[in-house]
Amino acid sequence: MKNARALMMISLSVVAGVVAVALAARWVGQQANDNSARVVVAAQDLELGAPVNAPMLQVIAWPAGAVPVGSFADVAKLEGRVVRSPVFKGEPILEPKLAPVGTKGGLPSMIEGGKRAISVKVNEVVGVAGFALPGSFVDVMVNTTDNKDKAVSRIVLNRILVLAVAQEANRDETKPKVVNAVTLEVAPDEAEKIDLARSIGTLSLVLRNPIDKVTVETTGVRRDDLLAKEAAVPLPPVPPVQLLQRLQPRVKAMPLAAPPVVPAVATVEVIRGVQKANSEF
Repeated sequence: MKNARALMMISLSVVAGVVAVALAARWVGQQANDNSARVVVAAQDLELGAPVNAPMLQVIAWPAGAVPVGSFADVAKLEGRVVRSPVFKGEPILEPKLAPVGTKGGLPSMIEGGKRAISVKVNEVVGVAGFALPGSFVDVMVNTTDNKDKAVSRIVLNRILVLAVAQEANRDETKPKVVNAVTLEVAPDEAEKIDLARSIGTLSLVLRNPIDKVTVETTGVRRDDLLAKEAAVPLPPVPPVQLLQRLQPRVKAMPLAAPPVVPAVATVEVIRGVQKANSEF
């Protein structure tokens, strides 16, 4: 009898525990539903310029108070949109990382509004030994002649984005790549400067740190500046009296000449009668 009563009590405790767990789970689920939102994230890595479709995306629960600005809750709104910045698996799809609605895939979708793309012919030196990769920033320098027909080199454009190298626009690569052309993203007036610069001289790309946004204006460097020597040290001024003394001619005293030596002459006195005469030998 006692064993039956104990078994019944145990059974009732188990049932009560199961009911409590179920009620707690239901309450937690309701709270989660009340405090969560739906956010569309990438189901795989999305490459730059790729059109988006449903299999590439998935919807997950996201804390309602921390929903990213510009995110999406409906996959259908992203159908056909083009990625303009790389998106990694599990990352929310944000409006700033997408090209405008109606944009087709490829390089044109990567160009920022109001900007243009222009290609520049490069070699290993001009292309910074292949380190000018998509996504990096460069300064554009031209080597030409000035109005006095003297050679001059000067930076004409600052912090220009590299969109692509050759036909590659993938920004995930870090290995240097030597190519024959680089595509830059520029404003319309900057495109005009590049077009003129490459027609009057040779272009070079100067690689810069992407977080460095300082614009530096230079006057350029010329041959005279490159080969200039150190200025001569000026001599100390000379007082007028000393200067006059230095300019006066210096006359050296000539030694007096000795009197000429007259050689002795032998004479003979001849007496003839009353006359006397001298003869020299």
